[in-house]
Order: sequence, then structure tokens, then C-alpha cells
Amino acid sequence: MAAGGRTLGTPVDDFVLGLSRGRRVCTVPTANMEQDAGLVLFYDAFAHKAECSRLLFNPWPPSDLRAFVLAQDVLLVPGGNTANMLAIWRVHGFDRIVREAWEQGVVLYGWSAGMISWFEAGVTDSFGPQLESMDCLGFLPGSACPHYDGEGLRRRRYQELVSNGFPAGWAADDGVALHFADTEFVEAVTIRPEGRAYRVGHDSETPVEARLL
Repeated sequence: MAAGGRTLGTPVDDFVLGLSRGRRVCTVPTANMEQDAGLVLFYDAFAHKAECSRLLFNPWPPSDLRAFVLAQDVLLVPGGNTANMLAIWRVHGFDRIVREAWEQGVVLYGWSAGMISWFEAGVTDSFGPQLESMDCLGFLPGSACPHYDGEGLRRRRYQELVSNGFPAGWAADDGVALHFADTEFVEAVTIRPEGRAYRVGHDSETPVEARLL
């Protein structure tokens, strides 16, 4: 699940649990520097309906990192600095482990940084408010842009990048999540009646209706 803006504590959580094989949910808050406030929000949202855990890389990841990750049913990745997050993941080999988990059926759920990280490339403010392109993990084909209606520069900048050769892909308004099974798009869901997803090509933008949860 790839969401354009934060969906924690909304019906998207239950939608994700409905896709998973079990109730073990682990948050990986690397992008937001593992802030305590974000962890509290996570536990508030899931503590009464899932077996919750967290994966921290500071001061170091657990020694049984691979086994711990593969034992989960859902990995939840919140927003923050995507570039910093992916650098830390790659140093510790977590990028390879999370791909293995995904291939074994673990549901990947994230918004903002946790949205674009699964795609080949994404639009990010990791390097400043001007928004730049960056290479991501490449589990899903194409590119992605979150906050499509939530931040004034996003729509124009993404269209500009794609028209100049950036991979075509997906955009999501805040509160809209994209459901992929393996690499195939299934549907868009939203917690806002006006929320939409979009397919953005080199010379086109096609709205995708989102089902209200």
C-alpha cells in the first residue's frame, strides 16, 4: 500500500490488516529519525488490533534483523526524509531484506517517504523544498509522487519531471492509498471523498477514481 499522505489511525489501517496474513505489524520509522511522537501515534493506532513492534536502526539494528523482519505480517513506513532513510537501509542491507519480505507475502504499507520508496523513482523534498527526483528501491515499476493536492509545488513539479524524461507513474492526493498486488495495480482507496489518484504520463494526467473507505 502506497499512500500520498499520512493515513495512520484511519480506515486504511484496517484495510491493510485485511490484506495481511496475520496481525504482526512493525513500524520502520527511519525516515522521521525514529521520533518518539511518531511511535506513540503508531501504537495508539494499532495496539488494540495488532501485535505491534518497531524496527530502529539507532544506535544499531537488531542482530537478528532478517529473521525479525521475515516474521512480520505488515511493515509500516511513515514519512520523512526518503534519501536519508534509503541510505541507512542500504548500509545495513535492509533494502535486500525488505524485498525478500515482500516476495514472501509481507504487506508493505507506507505514506510519503513510505510511498515513493517502493517505486523505481520518486519526487522528494529530501534535498530541499524545491523538490527533486531520486532513485528508490524499484519493487514497483515507474515513479510516484505523494501529497499531490496537499503541497502547492507537487503537481507542477511532477508533471515537469515526467515531461522531461522522468519515468511515468502514479500520483496520490493526501489521504489516498494505492493498492498493488505484486506489481499490478488493484485499486485506489481514500479517506476523503474528494481524494483521487492519477496516472501521470509524459503528456497526460489521467484521474483514477478512489473508493471511499
